[in-house]
Amino acid sequence: MPDPSIAAALGRATAHAPFLRQIIAQRPEVVALIEAGDFAGALAAGRETAETPDRVARALRRERQALALTVAIGDLAGIMPFETVVATLSAFADRALDLAIRTALAERYPDAAPTGFAALALGKHGSRELNYSSDIDPILIFDPETLPRRAREEPVEAAVRIARRVVELLQSRDGDGYVLRVDLRLRPSPEASPLALPVDAALSYYESSALPWERAAFIRARAAAGDVALGRRFLDAVRPFVWRRAVDFGAVREVRAISRRIRDHAAQGQRLGPGFDLKKGRGGIREVEFFAQIHQLIHGGREPALRAPATLDALAALAAAGRIGADEATALADAYRLYRTIEHRLQMVADQQTHSLPRDPAALDNVAALHGLADGDALVDLLRPHVERVGDTYDSLDVDRPEGLSQDAALLDGALAAAGFPDPAAARARIEGWRAGRMRALRTPAAVAALEAVLPALVAALGKAPDPNVALNRFDDIVARLPSAINLFRLLEARPALARLLTHVLVHAPALSEALARRPALLDGLIDATAFDPPGSVETLAAEFAAREAGDDYQALLDRARQHVGERRFALGVQLVEQASDPIEVAQGYARVAEAAIAALGDATVAEFEAAHGRVPGGELPKSELVVLALGRLGGAALTHASDLDLVYLFTGDHLTESDGRKPLGATQYFNRLGQRLTGALSVATASGPLYEVDTRLRPSGGQGLLAVSTESFALYQRTSAWTWEHMALTRARPVFGSAAARGEVARIIEATLRRPRDRATLLADAVKMRGEIARHKPAAGDLDVKLIGGGLVDCEFTVQVLQLSTGIGVDPRMRVALAALVAAGLVTPALPEAYALLVRMLVTLRLVSPGLGEPPEASRALVAQACGQADWPALLDAYAKARATIAAEWARVAD
Repeated sequence: MPDPSIAAALGRATAHAPFLRQIIAQRPEVVALIEAGDFAGALAAGRETAETPDRVARALRRERQALALTVAIGDLAGIMPFETVVATLSAFADRALDLAIRTALAERYPDAAPTGFAALALGKHGSRELNYSSDIDPILIFDPETLPRRAREEPVEAAVRIARRVVELLQSRDGDGYVLRVDLRLRPSPEASPLALPVDAALSYYESSALPWERAAFIRARAAAGDVALGRRFLDAVRPFVWRRAVDFGAVREVRAISRRIRDHAAQGQRLGPGFDLKKGRGGIREVEFFAQIHQLIHGGREPALRAPATLDALAALAAAGRIGADEATALADAYRLYRTIEHRLQMVADQQTHSLPRDPAALDNVAALHGLADGDALVDLLRPHVERVGDTYDSLDVDRPEGLSQDAALLDGALAAAGFPDPAAARARIEGWRAGRMRALRTPAAVAALEAVLPALVAALGKAPDPNVALNRFDDIVARLPSAINLFRLLEARPALARLLTHVLVHAPALSEALARRPALLDGLIDATAFDPPGSVETLAAEFAAREAGDDYQALLDRARQHVGERRFALGVQLVEQASDPIEVAQGYARVAEAAIAALGDATVAEFEAAHGRVPGGELPKSELVVLALGRLGGAALTHASDLDLVYLFTGDHLTESDGRKPLGATQYFNRLGQRLTGALSVATASGPLYEVDTRLRPSGGQGLLAVSTESFALYQRTSAWTWEHMALTRARPVFGSAAARGEVARIIEATLRRPRDRATLLADAVKMRGEIARHKPAAGDLDVKLIGGGLVDCEFTVQVLQLSTGIGVDPRMRVALAALVAAGLVTPALPEAYALLVRMLVTLRLVSPGLGEPPEASRALVAQACGQADWPALLDAYAKARATIAAEWARVAD
């Protein structure tokens, strides 16, 4: 029985769409299949095989004719949802464009392979969202090395002829209509550049000269036709310039500016009603698309999951990632489907690329009837709530901009004084220096404009700092080291809350200020509120640090890992400054980040090394392997911002074996060179800056010994040659890299070493002697050197280590766990864990606020006190004195 919805759709199409009525009359064979409900068959019937190149255009025109009717009826009948409609139209555009390219090549070069010429789809074609009567906006590129051409024919000349023929095949008309309208004006400098661009020239343009909106257009770019592999290679190459980890607020601003210009130029189509422009009007299609793209530009460089080209997919991804509200995404998606569906109705009437509701009442009623509504008023009423919601949502992206700061010296002094600057004249001198372009970062009109836009908010934030002039001077240091400050200013303008946070960093944390001066893009990571959450597990972080993008090699991974690790460490420091986390939790976070960095770079370094030298056979195991043993603060799973990594490299298996690769090495040489590589991977600075200082002097035999020794040699050394201080250091040892089996082997060696019987008197004598040597050769830097001062962390650690080695109780590298066990056994006072915790909080905070371990600046003392759980600075000093007394007493008692 015929589907009544299909019959009704055919009836509406015949009555209200002259374009569809004509096809219905011309293609009865297609209509018959549609009436039977066989839409797939109708699409297939529309395809015709062209026996010769001169028949290709006609075959495609007839296919497009059958496609237009089939899709229209499927849409009108409610059988084809919106996503299916646009995907079907886009797939035809791909096929037609590809066939046109192949035909153009075959006509000129019959015996050549169709290589070296590709079409990049942009816009709705790129995102597979073509509308019913859309043109396509490809960028045509070619490779001069692989493009077929005739003798003495220049590659550019050949490519332009191919491009012209492609356009002709698709746009030429006859009684069957046309295939596709083609617009090539999205290529760089269309008024001067050839129709097809050499791939290297195009790449150079997008890397260096492209305008922000041109990069934003590549959000939806896709290699659609021709030599698709060439197109994909090009898009892989330009991806870093489209999706920037450093948020490009210039591109965001440009997208907003485009939408404002559209509103201005399409003012007559802004009011909902007859003549309303569904595409460009306020609350219309473009604003849904731009809303998604703005959020993609902000977050997509750091979150590849957000790079979905299609608008509906982008909205869903943004909602899933928490970048926009779920309700907001649903409302925008519902509006988008409705707008695009009504847009299709407008275009079905006469196959015109129109997006505006008809002004003529009868014509508007006609479109409404095609959609199945009573009249034009009903259509406007259907659209109204969606238009209002989208318009309001899009408008919410604009924030109120304060007026600019005066150029007049007296008025500027007054504004600075009102903002809170105690020395307005000094602050004005800084600002006047910026305005005069004395720094290279401020020598372009664009940079000065960006500065003026952000100055009011920046001055307001800096003026609220505990010491505004210090904050301003440190900000000046950052700007002075930048090649361009435009993006920093635009970021602060777009995210005013970051200016306040930046002020806290500048006032309280010189180490973070220094990191920002090297890499201002670190601020980008603070846009997301999750920056104030504790870092995830080591496994989760390692996967993040090890993630590669298309085309990344080992060096690119090292660089990218430094970016990720730097962002995580910076965010942890900011958590401390903002008092969002307990310093002990921050210390544990620093340790997880470092361990994850070792895991990610260790895996990559091992893989890179094995590619050249193969593997060392492991006897019963698949291979001998590197094990990284962490000691010191990393072993204890609690680092500071400034901590280096105390590492020891071991390897499993027989040291007499040899690797099986192209360049074989003996096991000892193999793992010593591998250890050097890993040290370099962790410590050598790349374009993204340094990572960690690595200290390997705690290895067997110290700095004079081999960098990496076998686990068998390590066990023998610990049994027969290690000094007492080395066993004390081993109480903080923890394997952090290697397979579970390899780590287990090393952990058993450590356990056996630490639990073996030993003479308590000798142990105490050695420990007391070593503590005295530390005091003589490395005295405390001052009263706040909580590590080395009498009654400080070293005394607490010596107390714990002596008890661990003499009793076997609390043998755990984490000091808090060890202390809890010793308290439970009655071996130390219950006050010791609290005293230790206070000193750790002080160490972690002071390393950030006062790296020299002197007294922190007056402005930062309250922050340090509060981070350590005290009401104010005097209260902290009092608690500190009591904690030192507790630790000193315990060390004296144990060492006696």
